[in-house]
This record gives sequence, C-alpha cells and structure tokens, in this order.
Amino acid sequence: MLMPGNNRLESGDWVKGKTRNGELIRGYIESVDFLQGIAKVHVIESDNNKSIGKTVGVLINWIEKLPVSTEINEEQILQLIDLALLTKDEQWFNALSSKLDSLRKVSKTNAKKIMMTQ
Repeated sequence: MLMPGNNRLESGDWVKGKTRNGELIRGYIESVDFLQGIAKVHVIESDNNKSIGKTVGVLINWIEKLPVSTEINEEQILQLIDLALLTKDEQWFNALSSKLDSLRKVSKTNAKKIMMTQ
C-alpha cells in the first residue's frame, strides 16, 4: 500500500492496513524497523476484536499513513480520552477534557443561533 514517495513512516503516525493474517487494522505506529521492513502498530480498530489494544508487527508495504485532520469532533475527543485513560496520561486527559467542554459550549451556542434564526 505504501508507495515510494509517500511520507516516511514514523513513530506516532496513524495508519491503516492489514496484518499477515489478513486482518484489517487501524492504529498508530509505536516503532519502525526499516531494515526488516516492519512497523509495530498499536491496534485501535480491527475486524478481529482480539487484536484491538494489542501491538502487532506489520510489513511496511501493507500499511498506509492516514491523512492528518485539523478538525476534531466530539466522538474523536472521546476516543482520545479513552486512550489517555488507558495510558494513564493525566495531563493529556485534562487537556482533552477541557477541549471537549469548549467544543460542547460552541455546539450549544451554534444550536441556539440556528434556533433563533428559524
């Protein structure tokens, strides 16, 4: 899947692809071994529920980097909060919780504006 010229894979990159067993996965790279052509991917989503939450070795050619999104919605923040809780990262959890509160306030304000114009 990864074609020459694509951005080089790095730790922390979000990727999708498949394992040697054909499982579809989505997750983030924990480490990359370019000599062996393998990336260790922490699986967040998969069609095999047993793989979720585990780190699997995947051939670099079988994964592709996901595009970076600058917009974030409530569902994504909630998923990141789950990840912060799993990793016991209190600072990240607090930052995400604040972002979620701000997003919800903006959503309420926008909803009120829409209702007033109708």
